[in-house]
Amino acid sequence: MPKIAIHVEFRPHPGSHAAFDALIREHARLTQAEEPGCERFEVLQPLNADGSKDEGRIMLVEVYTDRAAVKAHTQNPRMPLVREAYTPLIAERILTMCEM
Repeated sequence: MPKIAIHVEFRPHPGSHAAFDALIREHARLTQAEEPGCERFEVLQPLNADGSKDEGRIMLVEVYTDRAAVKAHTQNPRMPLVREAYTPLIAERILTMCEM
C-alpha cells in the first residue's frame, strides 16, 4: 500500500499568525505522539523574498503509512476541538492529499 502525504496551506487572518502557529505546532506534536500511523508532521513557515516570515501563510506536510492511518487521524477525538480552535483564526485552508 502506498504511503499518503497531505499538504495543507493555511492563510491566517491578519494578526492571528502567532496564535495559529502555536495551535498548529501543538497539534502536530500531539498527532505524532498519539498516532502510530503518522510518520511525519511538519509545520513549514513560508518566507518572503527578503527572508522575512510570510505571516499570511503556514503550511503543513504530513506523511501517513496508508489510507487507514489517514482515516484514524481524521477520527482522532481531538480533531473537532482543533478545527473549532483554528477556524476563527484562518481565512482559508487548502488541502491536497497525495499518494507517495
